[in-house]
Amino acid sequence: MRRTTAVLLWALALAASSAAQEFPSKPVRLVVPFPPGGPLDISGRLIGKELQDRWGQPVVVENKPGSTIGPEYVAKSAPDGYTLMIISSTPLVTLPHLQKVPYDVLKDLVGVTRTTLLTYAFVVNPATGIGSIQDLIARAKKEPGRLNYASAGNGSGQHLYVELLKSAADMNLTHVPYKGAAPALQAVLSGEPGMMLDVTVAVVPHVKAGKLRALLVTGSTPLEQLPGAVPFDSMFPGLGIPGWHGIFTSGGTPKLVLDKLAADIRSVLQLPAVANRFRDLGVEPSGVSGDEFNAIVQRDYARWGEIIRANRLRSD
Repeated sequence: MRRTTAVLLWALALAASSAAQEFPSKPVRLVVPFPPGGPLDISGRLIGKELQDRWGQPVVVENKPGSTIGPEYVAKSAPDGYTLMIISSTPLVTLPHLQKVPYDVLKDLVGVTRTTLLTYAFVVNPATGIGSIQDLIARAKKEPGRLNYASAGNGSGQHLYVELLKSAADMNLTHVPYKGAAPALQAVLSGEPGMMLDVTVAVVPHVKAGKLRALLVTGSTPLEQLPGAVPFDSMFPGLGIPGWHGIFTSGGTPKLVLDKLAADIRSVLQLPAVANRFRDLGVEPSGVSGDEFNAIVQRDYARWGEIIRANRLRSD
């Protein structure tokens, strides 16, 4: 009986290994939970094309805009690695703390690999007279609640990262939500509200033109494009939460398939043409192992949950 069981287990393991080596043997879907044309859509199509060339199988990019539509679709797909999703960190790991969602991020989805790291910059209109992050903190403490900052909306990445900054610096700023990042940025350029946090690729041209002043960047490294902007981690060690884009599939997908997906995607990210295109989009290629990525997801899920609960935040 034991010998029969051992032979059966060996046969199953051999079959699983063979299936992983042959993966993919049919078209693969890559879900983008945002409209066409944005940075995440461009990134997904770039990765998808390279994987298609590598695999000899079609990689079909499907845009499924909506806060929960894409993740739910992938979470409920067959756990075989043939339905993938590329998504940014904040909607994935923060939304379940802000509203009820029809899936469990940590059980129904599994990370394949992180594709890129995102950098945000906190900027002010020069008319505010604020010249540094230290100036901002001092003025906010002197005039609590009188300084307004814009965001793309309640629960957006721009909103949450400023709440993280407020908590780290122990200062009070008043949130003014807009319906999207573009109108929020235009409002700051016009002078009211006088500040916001946004992705670096969106603000760098305005900083270079003298229309905005960059005070702080997320992460631990200064940015050449934004001289004088202080890295968040250097001011508040251990409190930063890096932003990222990553690829996920449905929970329960075999480990061998996940490992092959991660290895192939990481190889794509190392291609010079791909890496340079990502940098043009304002993100840094960053492939990591599946185990490391899932540890990052769990950590960020827990930390954002603490911040959201502590500040009693809500989504639109």
